[in-house]
Parts: sequence; C-alpha cells; structure tokens
Amino acid sequence: MKLVSYSSRDGVIRPGVVHLQSLIDLGSAGFADTLAVIEAGLTRIPDDCPVTSAGAMRLHAPLANPPRIFAIGLNYREHATETGLKLPNFPVVFFKLQTSIIGPGEAIVLPKNSKEPDYEAEFAFVIGKGGFRIPADKWREHVYGYTIVNDVSARDIQRSTSQWSMSKSFPTFCPMGPAIVTADEIADPHNLAISLSINGEVLQNSRTDQLVFGVPALIEYLSSIAPLLPGDIVSTGTPSGVGMGRNPKRWLQPGDSVTVTVEGLGSLTNPVVAE
Repeated sequence: MKLVSYSSRDGVIRPGVVHLQSLIDLGSAGFADTLAVIEAGLTRIPDDCPVTSAGAMRLHAPLANPPRIFAIGLNYREHATETGLKLPNFPVVFFKLQTSIIGPGEAIVLPKNSKEPDYEAEFAFVIGKGGFRIPADKWREHVYGYTIVNDVSARDIQRSTSQWSMSKSFPTFCPMGPAIVTADEIADPHNLAISLSINGEVLQNSRTDQLVFGVPALIEYLSSIAPLLPGDIVSTGTPSGVGMGRNPKRWLQPGDSVTVTVEGLGSLTNPVVAE
C-alpha cells in the first residue's frame, strides 16, 4: 500500500492511498491524517472508500506531523571516507525539525545565511508499533513502511558547531515522499538501489546494502535510549557523492531540480530557489 497525503481543488489535505492510476480517500474512513492511519496499523485499503483519478490530485509530504525525525550520520562507508571521518562505533544520531518538511514538487529554499547548501539522498523507515528497548530480531514488528528523504544540509552552519540538527532544519530542508510504502511491499530494505540526480546528472548512486547500521540495529539502538513512537521517521543516512565531497564542491543553486530515487519507493523531485 502506498500511503500519501493529498489535496484536491478544495485545498484540504487528506490521507489516501495511490493504487495504479487511482487515489483512494482514507478520510472517508474516519482517518484525520496519515499519522492516524499509521497509529491504527492500517496496511490494507478499507472497503467502500471513494476512488478518484490520482492525476487530479496534488501530493504533499506523506507524513507532515511525525513525532520525531531521527537522522543518522556517516552511515555509508564511502560517505564517511569522502568526509574524512572514521566509521562510527555507534550510530551518529541527530534530529531534523518537523518545520523543515516539504513534499514532492515543493521548492527547497536556500537560506540567505548559508553559502554551502548540500543535498543528501536518504532511505527512511517509519515506525508503526512503538516500543522501548526493542531487540534487533523484532524489528519487522515495528516498521510500518518506508519513504524517501532528502537531508538538505547547510554545511557551513554544520561545521560551526558539534551539533548538526540546526544546520539541517531550515524550512524546506526535509523533502519527503512521494509516499510511504508499507513494509509488506518491500521484501528486503537492505537491498535497494538509491540515487540522486541534479538537472539529470547522477551525483549519488549506491545501494542500501552499504549501510553501516541497518534497520534492525538502528531500531535496537534508538529504542534502547528513547521509546519509539508510531509515526517516528528514521532517515538512515546518505551514500557518497554529496556536494561537500566533490572537487570542486557542488552546492545547491537556484534553478536546480533535485531528484532522489529509491528502488521500490519511487522518485522525489524538488526545484531549488533562493530565499
């Protein structure tokens, strides 16, 4: 099931499911938003929901109000190498603020107070069933589904402090979507192609089997410290090829069009504009 948030001509954002070329309205089944769908554990389309053409709808971020957005740094071996940092012994965790979330087609706005805005293609998972101190071998019981995140980062702000969250939480710095694909549709989240292109040029190209800490390890580690909640998003890190790792550096620029693609999850495209 591909869970989305969408709006039609009235502008009201509703939860829905994209199926083939159709969109099924979950609002008619009593769900206020996609977080309510996730909290209910719904992975199958209810009977008698209205069906419309998906082409007539505007998609938004599939989950605009997650309890938290956990993000993982240095979680691909080659990315750690290009940054000149050692592989971590434990997951490097920071947060992106909810106010940074945007959806497909919405513009990434480059802030005036950063000269080094960067892109990061990321594969993310969404918690369904929460819990505290979850064993790694129980991870499948707690994953609702998967989505795409672009972990946009202001590198100059990031280098100015040991805490990364603020540099990655400017408004529009968390493009997400186009859908949350339920876990039953992804046989192995650790064997997916992931790539990023700007204006058609492929700059990142890897697979999720290169993750240092996979989904089971991340769930076990995060939940050993903080209870996980339904709707929590965990963005698992980016592969090599980011702008700061290139020579010359390749920062995001107004007029760019950035596309992140993850096998089985689709593509997330966002234009780039100046503030």
